[in-house]
Amino acid sequence: MEPVPTEVVQQVAEYFSVLSEPMRLRLLNLLKDGEKCVQDLVEATSTSQANVSKHLKVMLQAGILTRRSEGTSAYYSVSDDLSFELCTLVCDRIATRIEEQAQHFRAFSLASKQ
Repeated sequence: MEPVPTEVVQQVAEYFSVLSEPMRLRLLNLLKDGEKCVQDLVEATSTSQANVSKHLKVMLQAGILTRRSEGTSAYYSVSDDLSFELCTLVCDRIATRIEEQAQHFRAFSLASKQ
């Protein structure tokens, strides 16, 4: 079995790093229903335009988003639905772990009452 080339591992790590930032996940969530202008995203996240633009640029460069201009406004939409699939897989896994932990806490709680 040949080792995975360093360049491939680096690109995969970079893709995951794009999704590792909470603000980027918030922006993706806001864009799941369709295209939004930067100002709408700024208002929805209650953060600065510079901060939103910075994160949008990272996701655009990673190929997750597309951008179009209309007058002085920039509109962003999701071009890579895989990000939603990954988030769903991760959220399902976290939910399963939380449910398992809750069962352990309930079992401990019941055991201590006896």
